[in-house]
Parts: sequence; C-alpha cells; structure tokens
Amino acid sequence: MNPALRIRLLMELRRSGVSDTKVLAAIEKVPRELFVAEPFSDQAWDNAALPIGCGQTISQPLVVGLMTQALELDNRPKVLEIGTGSGYQTSVLASLCRRVYTLERHKPLLTQAEARFRLLRLTNIVAMHGDGTKGWVAQAPFDRILITASAAEIPRALLDQLAVGGVLVAPMDTAPERQDVVRVRRTESGFTTESLFPVRFVPLVAGVPEDAG
Repeated sequence: MNPALRIRLLMELRRSGVSDTKVLAAIEKVPRELFVAEPFSDQAWDNAALPIGCGQTISQPLVVGLMTQALELDNRPKVLEIGTGSGYQTSVLASLCRRVYTLERHKPLLTQAEARFRLLRLTNIVAMHGDGTKGWVAQAPFDRILITASAAEIPRALLDQLAVGGVLVAPMDTAPERQDVVRVRRTESGFTTESLFPVRFVPLVAGVPEDAG
C-alpha cells in the first residue's frame, strides 16, 4: 500500500468536513484494500464507493467518515450496525466502540466480512446473518445505531432498541430521488431528528434473500 495515497485521502476527508481526529485515525488504521474486490484494488484509497457483490457497495470513505463522526462516539459506546457489507465501516467503528453488533442479510458478504475481522484480530465485533429491519432484540438497548441503507422511515424496531440518550444515524429518502443522512436522538420524552447531508445508498430491505444459505 502506497502511504501517499492514504495521506492524500485523509487530507481530502479533513477538507471535506471530517474533523474528528479519532475518526480520522480509525480510518487511517483500517486497511481499505482488504475490503475491496480484486479488480478495484488500485482504487482502494480513492474517495469513491466501489461494488462488493450482491448488488451492494463499500461506501465512499467521506461518507464513512461523516456518518461515523455524526454518531458522536464518546466513551466507547455499544453500537448496532445495520448492513455489514464488506465489513469496512464495521472495522472503523470497532476501534472507537466498546462492542459492535452488526447485522447483514446477504450471507456471502457476512462470511467474507467475518474472515476480514479475524484477519485483523478485531475481537469486539459480533456479527449475525439476519433481517436488519428487526434489529437485535437480545442485545438491546444500544447507545448508538448506524444504518447503512436508506428507507422512507426508520423501522420502529430500531428506534425502540435505541437507549435513552442514544444516537441513531441513517440515510433516509427525504424526497423523490433524494436521500439525506439524519441523526436521531432519543430523549426521555421521545425522539428529535436533524438532517445532516445528502447521500446515495442502496435501499433498506426487510427479510433475507431466499438463496442466503
């Protein structure tokens, strides 16, 4: 890996609004080339989303940085991630959180991601194959929840699994052909929502594929 490419990306992220030094350090530490399919390995440290199979993508590093920053990961919280994908975002979270619970509906992607976690010796990640819209009731409540697919509404099950005082960050369909990342805070009296920045994510889908194995 050419260190100059890594430095170039980190500088670009900093210029584009990723100001949290802990988030930048986590991104620097995770070898993105490990999460990228072989045909795209030369683009691993570009600020671009890339295909990973099953109709999914590894998110653009800027989006990973901004969404991770939006979670406000102080005091090493307990986090639920919906959509493991390649495992790249999960691995960034792992160095900032006490424990990361991650759900993926595509079994082949989950199997590959778990192999990467073992290779990187990330022992604070617990992964499961399942329907992300239902969350992970047995491990709730969560201090933070990150959703990496977009929907018109955040599933009620996920809101219910967010601890009081917790933060949920997710892309939402806010208008025809428009998605925005929103940050939801749970208070004693309910939920508050703020819109942060526009994005483009695959849709959040309930259930698991029939060929999940």
